[in-house]
Amino acid sequence: MVNAAGKFGPYDQQGHARASVIGIGQARALPLGGQSGSDLVRSRIALRVRLRAVRPGDRLPDAGVLAEELGISEITVRRALEGMCQDGLLDRRRGRAGGTFVAQDWDTVVALMHDADEAASLDAFHLLLECGLVAHGSGEVPAEQLDGLRAMVEEMERTDDPARLAELEARFHLDLAEALGGPGIREFAADLLGRLCLLLPAPQPAAVREQNDCHAELLAELGRGATEPAVQAVKAHHRSRHR
Repeated sequence: MVNAAGKFGPYDQQGHARASVIGIGQARALPLGGQSGSDLVRSRIALRVRLRAVRPGDRLPDAGVLAEELGISEITVRRALEGMCQDGLLDRRRGRAGGTFVAQDWDTVVALMHDADEAASLDAFHLLLECGLVAHGSGEVPAEQLDGLRAMVEEMERTDDPARLAELEARFHLDLAEALGGPGIREFAADLLGRLCLLLPAPQPAAVREQNDCHAELLAELGRGATEPAVQAVKAHHRSRHR
């Protein structure tokens, strides 16, 4: 627990509760401003597509499985899936081989949903969250806990596949949230990143490579326990996304 005078203090912004001192059930309700169960389904499916856990043309798990995974009612999931079908994000097929599938033209449909203003608000909160987590965890995270993140940085340096780069960029921030804040904060970050996947285009390879330099710097400073340089690396990453 970190109190108001702790490491989170300098990075709090008016109107936002500190992510590390509230349970995930409470946290989900705060910066995501009235996110409904349907919104949660949409954001988590969008994140799965970004992470390439499912791809255009793939069948989604049944509504009951998704409901159990997300901790919401099956009827809410069914309504959300129906809405996504109406939007063109998903396809519903009947028969023995039927089910709900990610639309083949997912990327084209998502591009029509981009909302720069809403994205800017969520992105600002994501920055706040990561600055606070980094300030709280600097010098306290065992080196081996960052090994997986370092491996992702190295892979981003090597790969030329744009989809893989976008996937690794998202995975880096999810795993960073878990390394610094635990599984509950990872879930919270997943809510934010999933919504951003529907509001912003996938990052371009050149942008991801620039951001990856910030990833490497962040991990180096976390390893040294250098709080302020680590926070500055997070802010530099944020600025590079908006050039």
